[in-house]
Amino acid sequence: MLDTQTTDNAVTSASPTRKHEKFTPEVRKGLLGLGLGNALEWYDWMVFGLLSAFIGPNFFPNTDPLSATLNALAVFAVGFAFRPLGGILLGTLADRIGRRRVMLTSIVLMAGTTLVIAVCPSYEQIGGWAGIILVACRILQGISTGIEAPLSTSHAVELVPEGREGYVAGIMSFYVNIGILLASLVSFLCSLTLGGAVMADWGWRVPFIIGAAFGFVVVYLRRALPETMRPEEMANNSSGTVWTGVRKHWLSVLAIIFVVGAAQAYNYAWNVGLPSAARSGFKEDPTAVFALTTALGVVLVVGSWIIGKLADGRSMSRWFLITRILAIPSVFLMLMYVQPGIGGFAAVLLGGSLVLVLNMTLYNVVSTSLMPKNCRGTGVALGYGIGVALFGGTASYLLVWLQSMNLSWVFPVYVAVLSILSIVFYLAARRANGLFVGN
Repeated sequence: MLDTQTTDNAVTSASPTRKHEKFTPEVRKGLLGLGLGNALEWYDWMVFGLLSAFIGPNFFPNTDPLSATLNALAVFAVGFAFRPLGGILLGTLADRIGRRRVMLTSIVLMAGTTLVIAVCPSYEQIGGWAGIILVACRILQGISTGIEAPLSTSHAVELVPEGREGYVAGIMSFYVNIGILLASLVSFLCSLTLGGAVMADWGWRVPFIIGAAFGFVVVYLRRALPETMRPEEMANNSSGTVWTGVRKHWLSVLAIIFVVGAAQAYNYAWNVGLPSAARSGFKEDPTAVFALTTALGVVLVVGSWIIGKLADGRSMSRWFLITRILAIPSVFLMLMYVQPGIGGFAAVLLGGSLVLVLNMTLYNVVSTSLMPKNCRGTGVALGYGIGVALFGGTASYLLVWLQSMNLSWVFPVYVAVLSILSIVFYLAARRANGLFVGN
């Protein structure tokens, strides 16, 4: 296998850097702004999924709880469908005009649309317009997040010294999981404080208001992001040049689709699908469900930090292959939760969390490693957007629907096949094109 590593980082030197070399204040501030943006993206995205059982009846005809929840999860998936468009539009811009301005634009879109959802009138007040506004906000959020996660990771990898990709994987995943944890924690505290009836009426809006306020803080922090694209790189990078590079590395884009898609299918099943099934299908106590998803968030936060430390300075390729192989059997744990019982839900959710955190920590940096810098923003965002749209955004809906059809066993088989394909395509892309960061 060919492992050709090129030193295209913006702040690298010819000599390898030490694993624990101190970062400059500019790099640290940059990582903070990028990381908090990731936290906001995942907070907003997960709050929508976690509160789908409350959002559905407020924005769509309330025929029955399961149908309303499925409608909300369908809107959840619509946002994912527009991520590839965000990757194409904003990714190409990021390769042409630089990372900083695109990173700022994406966070403004996310904060603004979150605020609109928080204050939007319900179906009872404005009828079908409520659902239309909700869908429009999710489309804009899909375009925004189509670039946020892949470009922020690429930006961070280019910002730090060569050889610190493992640290980037850990710190960016840490912030992602902070967002997931905050989504679960805020939902839990709101449910505990306000009660189920108030949450169903208006309490579900509180987490969105918090997310919007958080977003405008991140906008302020991102104004000082350092740019990693040199002026001559931007000057020489026309749209035609960018897309020529993407086409040349088409196998790498295909690998990214499955590297991302398998991890996200696993992730959304655990963070959104299983909690939604527990509340809507098995009628579990929502406060208990939120408490357990908060515990899952703690595991992900702590685990991502530890894995980042362990992987710092080590081969990302080897770590990826081991963790992805472990995902194949672990996803079948969900077959333990096929009937009501909070104990079974807890066992599945927390039992699968260990392998989940391994996969979620590494997949974005692994994707970044597959594309050269001149077309990295576009190629990684395109593969990420398609992978999340096809396999991540549909995972929670598919899991809930399959459980309602008494076909629970199909979903873990589906995720296991995605995991196998991600390994196959990654190895093929690595052999054909090599790796451009990490090894």
